[in-house]
Amino acid sequence: MITIAVDAMGGDFGLSVTVPAAVSFLKRNTDARLIMVGDQDRVQEALTAAGAPMDRIEVQHASEVVEMDESPQLALKNKKQSSMRLAINEVKEARADAAVSAGNTGALMATARYVLKTLSGVDRPAIAKFMPNAKGTLTCVLDLGANIECTAEQLVQFGMMGAELVRALHPEKQNPSVGLLNIGTEDIKGTTVVKEAHQLFQLTDLNYVGNVEGDDIYTGDVDVIATDGFVGNVALKASEGIAKMFATFIKAEFKRNLLTKLCGLLALPVLNAFKNRADARRYNGAIFLGLRGVVVKSHGGTDEVGFAFALQEAYVEAKAGILNALEAGMTAQMTRLADRQAQQEATLGSSTAE
Repeated sequence: MITIAVDAMGGDFGLSVTVPAAVSFLKRNTDARLIMVGDQDRVQEALTAAGAPMDRIEVQHASEVVEMDESPQLALKNKKQSSMRLAINEVKEARADAAVSAGNTGALMATARYVLKTLSGVDRPAIAKFMPNAKGTLTCVLDLGANIECTAEQLVQFGMMGAELVRALHPEKQNPSVGLLNIGTEDIKGTTVVKEAHQLFQLTDLNYVGNVEGDDIYTGDVDVIATDGFVGNVALKASEGIAKMFATFIKAEFKRNLLTKLCGLLALPVLNAFKNRADARRYNGAIFLGLRGVVVKSHGGTDEVGFAFALQEAYVEAKAGILNALEAGMTAQMTRLADRQAQQEATLGSSTAE
């Protein structure tokens, strides 16, 4: 039985989204149970109204809620009884296999990092998300906002974590390709940190394909793309904006006149299929990778469909046992990298001495 702790009060819409999503999720997964953390009376009332299967739901009271605009530092210091904090505590105490929240991203990361700590070999956790691509598969992109500035070593760690995540979730991909997001594929392109990371990646055992550009997020040619949180978040938000603009353009063109409206009716099955495939809610749920526990962040403004997919993401990752795979993989990768760096330095030292 997979147990997921849910921040029932988090996000823009709180219980009106988390409760129906919980009911939908439990109908789909008979081997799962939920710990709904929040205002006990309100949560219980909402669950009863939704006809929730209470034999697989536990309600835990939380007297506080972290607001969406609240300072992460203040939330960590002052909101120790928040639904967010208590949900993460359930993971720490091994009463839950994962935690899911649609709440304040900064507060969630700060709290999760403080409570759960990071895995051995990981300097900083990263926000990772699987993005749909043109080949009908998924591309793992990280970091998407947790680390605005990174060192070359941290970018390499992101690539390693992403590769281990893909291996754990997709057994058919035991040698996933890894790329470094840059403004061009040439070695001379990029910031000093990106250039250093490019050189460092080449010392790893990863299937490193070199620098990749923004469009490679969606070509499906690369399994994992590593970047810093600033660039990653901008790329993510730009992609969401383009998708919305494209949908607006299509609607406007089909409403232009009677003929286009008729064409729209004829094309409706195709348009619905496209809409379903491109629906951002299906890909909702980003994992905080590198922590000693599974924590999944849902989009704060999502609806019950999107939140149910975030719950599903947490369920899949917990069931796959990604923590053991990540820690073992990262330890091995970092050890080999350190050995090769030492060998490289020794070689350079010998050359200099000669």
